[in-house]
Amino acid sequence: MRFFPATLHAPLARALLLLTGSLAATAHAAPLQVEESAVFAAPPARVWKIVGDYRGIADWHPAVARTEIVKGRNNARGAVRSIVTRDGATIVEELLAYEGGRRTLRYRIVESPLPVRDYVSTLSVQPEGKGARVVWKSEFNRSADVDDARAREIIAGIYQAGFGGVRARLGEGAAAK
Repeated sequence: MRFFPATLHAPLARALLLLTGSLAATAHAAPLQVEESAVFAAPPARVWKIVGDYRGIADWHPAVARTEIVKGRNNARGAVRSIVTRDGATIVEELLAYEGGRRTLRYRIVESPLPVRDYVSTLSVQPEGKGARVVWKSEFNRSADVDDARAREIIAGIYQAGFGGVRARLGEGAAAK
């Protein structure tokens, strides 16, 4: 049984192929993930006192010039911080969860010049031998102007710079990753 004249079959088939192809192109890729960690000689409580202060990132991250809580209370769910980087960029982040006893916090980027979107990150401090391991991980989508590898490289670089700042704040030299 025919529903369309034979002369419409080829154009209809081409249109369906084009539509299918464009739907596939607009489908979202799986979110990207980055996880970096660093080991410190200091005990977990001392390391957490540094990285667990949501407002205090300017005190230990070398790329951050200043931070201000613009909504809510520091270290309380829903707190929003405005970060100004040393090069003048502004990043706005919201604290999604804060568990001081478990030494973990989770936040999301609200506004940023970074080439990422839907960014959610967790920062935690865990015991490691006589010291501590800081784990910083995130999940996000990249913007169209960078590829997956470059987006991951940018975020990993931010984390590694932060670990260097924590190490300097603790007065520690280089340690194993």
